[in-house]
Amino acid sequence: MRSEAEVCRAIHRYADTVRRICFIRLKNHSDAEDIFQEVFMKYALRDAPFESDEHERAWLIRVTINACKDILKSFFRSRAVSFDELYEEPFYLDENESEVLSCVLELPKNYRDVIYLHYYEGYSAVEIAGILGHKENTVYTWLDRARKKLKELLGGERFGE
Repeated sequence: MRSEAEVCRAIHRYADTVRRICFIRLKNHSDAEDIFQEVFMKYALRDAPFESDEHERAWLIRVTINACKDILKSFFRSRAVSFDELYEEPFYLDENESEVLSCVLELPKNYRDVIYLHYYEGYSAVEIAGILGHKENTVYTWLDRARKKLKELLGGERFGE
């Protein structure tokens, strides 16, 4: 079991990353907060040391993605309808970021994941392939398709090209 200081350091360092992954995958603040707590509880209970900060970060991302998958395929989730079906945007986004985020959330799950990991977390396609457990060329294909879809959704010339 990790010390309180180690857990606090990890939360301070990786909280935004874990929250964003949860929100991108779950599109629901309540579920995202539940997974956030679960991920850091698993971190606190993990005894094995990490090889490096990058290994620690990749482990947290992988655990977050797996926890999100678990909640999405749970029996309750598949049979229940949320009270807040309406899309809630984070309050800290400006208008352009909000528009981009809503378009990213419209992408298929695999495209959302690679876009987030590449552009928001700065991972290369090779690293993303390792984190997601897919082939490198698959990640390149998903990135290319996701970019084209985002360009189409965002109106092409207006956002950068």
